[in-house]
Amino acid sequence: MSAPLLEARGVTKTFPGVVALKGVNFDVRAGEIHALCGENGAGKSTLIKLLSGVHPFGSYEGELLVDGAPARFLSVADAQTAGIAAIAQELALIPALSVAENVRLGDWPTKSGLVDWAETRRDAREWLTRLGLDADIDTPVEKLSAGERQLVEIAKALRRRARVLILDEPTAALAEAEAVRLMDLTRSLRKDGIGIIYISHRLEEVFALADRVTVLRDGGTVSTRSASQADRGAVIRDMVGREIADLFPRRAPKLGEVRLRARGLSARGTGGLRELSDISFEVRAGEVLGIGGLMGAGRSELLLHLFGAWGERVSGTLELDGRALEPESPAQALAAGLALVAEDRRRQGLVLDHSVGFNLSLSTLDRLARGGLIDAAAEAELNERDREELRIKTPSLDARVGGLSGGNQQKVLVGRARRSAPEVLLLDEPTRGVDVGAKVEIYELINRMTERGLAVVLVSSELPELLGMSDRILMLRGGRAAGEFTRAEATQEKLIAAALGHEGGA
Repeated sequence: MSAPLLEARGVTKTFPGVVALKGVNFDVRAGEIHALCGENGAGKSTLIKLLSGVHPFGSYEGELLVDGAPARFLSVADAQTAGIAAIAQELALIPALSVAENVRLGDWPTKSGLVDWAETRRDAREWLTRLGLDADIDTPVEKLSAGERQLVEIAKALRRRARVLILDEPTAALAEAEAVRLMDLTRSLRKDGIGIIYISHRLEEVFALADRVTVLRDGGTVSTRSASQADRGAVIRDMVGREIADLFPRRAPKLGEVRLRARGLSARGTGGLRELSDISFEVRAGEVLGIGGLMGAGRSELLLHLFGAWGERVSGTLELDGRALEPESPAQALAAGLALVAEDRRRQGLVLDHSVGFNLSLSTLDRLARGGLIDAAAEAELNERDREELRIKTPSLDARVGGLSGGNQQKVLVGRARRSAPEVLLLDEPTRGVDVGAKVEIYELINRMTERGLAVVLVSSELPELLGMSDRILMLRGGRAAGEFTRAEATQEKLIAAALGHEGGA
């Protein structure tokens, strides 16, 4: 058997006070998809940075090998020269530059001492055609969809003769159709002999794609299995270090009065580009109402409209506890008894450069004020209580929230929303980009809140999550209601049919 394209042998990486990797062994072969799994903080990001030259030779113990020969990457450029390319969640594209310019960025063809723009455009078009992307190569990449931008990044890497592609959560921000296209492309690249390291929290993707699965926990290698011999339960157990009998903790809902009711709700966005049409639903105290649908179906717009943050009401009514609800701003929605945890926690939810404590307190600063000043002792007491109840893993409440894992950032947002004592909590993709262990903790937190009488509206693009957490599920399609199902009625097939508009869905 030929040597792996890329191999890490016994690598150990330390930071001040932290051992990030402990004797890790990992390799990827030509024409193989090797999935790398683990909770946030398990060491995946550190290993990726080591393999791609971000952490240079000399900053770690152990060795890297390329084609069986020792490799000493002193920079990302060294790794790229060796054929290693990492496609991070934050893509390395320049938004204002065109597609063609980004594909050839840093490697311009020249003619008579000047950039040969005709060759730049021809070459970019050829690579994008290979990947099945029919985009205008003169378009700025900022105007492309998330999936199209990702394909541009992959084209750029393959143009530089990448033999190993490291894909870090590649479908996290993609619409369903784009995610399917990317997975098909990944399989195609495997057939071309590319070695692919695939990092994802979505285990259904891992088992659909991978040839082998390696699990890291606390910086060490727990297991490496053939995907055909692995099962979901074993991988989850290896990731969290314990048995999780039920990913979605069961509860016996005790439903109370109707908290939030929508009747014939219609709204339009700026310029009329997106619309909600004739949507009716209700959610009771102690109930979780799931909202599903394809990307662009209007799920996030519905939650933002309820929260006074999107769209102009055209017709229909909203009621909260039997009283008319017409919030014109998030502040009015909060005052009325609604709270929102938005989809993009890093851009719409957290003040990343401020502390954990500061972010927890944002929704209750007015209540903590005494004579125009914040009661620091009361704030510290509340923050410590939330840290313990929510199991927020942080060195201290003064630590920068941007440095926490995705799951712990999400707990901070849920805790802040809970502090405003809402009647209804709106959750938009609450576990996106969150590892399995943190997902379970967030599900348990949702259950505890509903047991205390809170009504929850949960938007999720993950059908197992909708089925596992919801008491009822409302599916949207094109801004309209496409079907409503009780927990007993709902199946993945029915939800998909409703989302697509097939017979039997709506």
